[in-house]
Amino acid sequence: MKKGVKILIVDDETVVRESLQDWLMDSSYPVLTAENGLQALEIMEKERVEILITDLVMPGMDGIELMKKAKDILPNIQVIIVTAYASIPTAITAMKEGAYDYIEKPISPERVESVLERLVDLKGLIEENRSLRQKLEDSYRFENIIAKSPEMQRIIEVIKIVAKSTATVLITGQSGTGKELVARAIHSQSTCHDKPFIAVNCAALPETLLESELFGHEKGSFTGAYVQKKGRFELADQGTFFLDEIGEISANIQAHLLRVLEEKAFTRVGGNTEIKVDVRIISATNKDLKKAIASGEFREDLYYRLNVVNIELPPLKDRGGDVQLLAEHFLKKSALENKKEVTGFSPEVMEFLLRYDWPGNIRELKNCIERAVILARDSLIEVTDLPEQGSSLSHSVAIGKSLKEMEKNHILDVLHETKGNYSKTARVLGITRMTLYNKVKEYELDVKNIDIAG
Repeated sequence: MKKGVKILIVDDETVVRESLQDWLMDSSYPVLTAENGLQALEIMEKERVEILITDLVMPGMDGIELMKKAKDILPNIQVIIVTAYASIPTAITAMKEGAYDYIEKPISPERVESVLERLVDLKGLIEENRSLRQKLEDSYRFENIIAKSPEMQRIIEVIKIVAKSTATVLITGQSGTGKELVARAIHSQSTCHDKPFIAVNCAALPETLLESELFGHEKGSFTGAYVQKKGRFELADQGTFFLDEIGEISANIQAHLLRVLEEKAFTRVGGNTEIKVDVRIISATNKDLKKAIASGEFREDLYYRLNVVNIELPPLKDRGGDVQLLAEHFLKKSALENKKEVTGFSPEVMEFLLRYDWPGNIRELKNCIERAVILARDSLIEVTDLPEQGSSLSHSVAIGKSLKEMEKNHILDVLHETKGNYSKTARVLGITRMTLYNKVKEYELDVKNIDIAG
């Protein structure tokens, strides 16, 4: 283990620096040295240093400042502070800031060896745990879907079967449940996996722009159409076209889409030339399309064309052990992206994650973990690191409130925090505004004392 642990010694006193180097090299550690903080940072930009032993008091940059900058460069680096007796309180402060331990001057070789052995053992344990977690995650990963719950394992089996066909697929489920991930998994497992996967959110564009986006337009067909433009259907030819929020399209777009499904042909906006395409269509919605058919908002013939195979995704609260698996995945990903040495959750936080109802599903969980990693001050995420959830929901867990009561209180808290702005509240919760309106109505939330905004 020692051979793989590279140590950097930083001390402005040559005698201390060289003595430490000799002792550690005698113990088979690979060692680098620097006489000040700037020189040390230059070394760390080039070398994969795993342990930094630095004097606390040095001219220019002190040991605490060096430690913080070192962790920006090498997030997983472990730091040992060397200090005189009079500076021990400052060394303890350094440990609170992220140092592993401190060593007093005059330095004892035995003390150095003892601290390093504990640290090397700890690093080995951390790497072993990371490796085990990675193996566990890999064993429950299908394409980019991470799941071990029976509900999702059944869906993965359906994906594998459906992917080999050319059938249209309708993916249903609440917002944030991962409908696009399922669509991409179907494409990746299909025979056209090497062809385009084109996605469009039907709710994100007004009808006039959506029609042009889907089918393209001819030059001069409307104001601003200065050149001919190919639509997404043309771009998806021979591949897969994913239509998200399909329940939001107008009657006019529905009619055009039905023609594509029946005849595999369409014309650009303002054009007369028929364009043939061979496209596999996958669509998704969080709306009840049968109710939309009953109210006249959605064509029944289009529904049956789109819904040859239906995959209904369960909400996150019904996915058993997937919450912990996903939380650990998001933590690892966010810690790497933000160069933070955050490795896990405190028991209280994990209890909260497992008991909370997650109305925004995977999207809300992802946002919660990303923000907690950014706010984390230690290697474990604590209750105080949780953003909006930490102030009220973690308390609700502690006193045993029901999940519905927790969700109700959380929505109300965020509405108060945003001064009743539904758009901001929906973004914080990771849900759509329509879902938020429905939740307010379902829970009969008392919002009359909030100055509600759109």
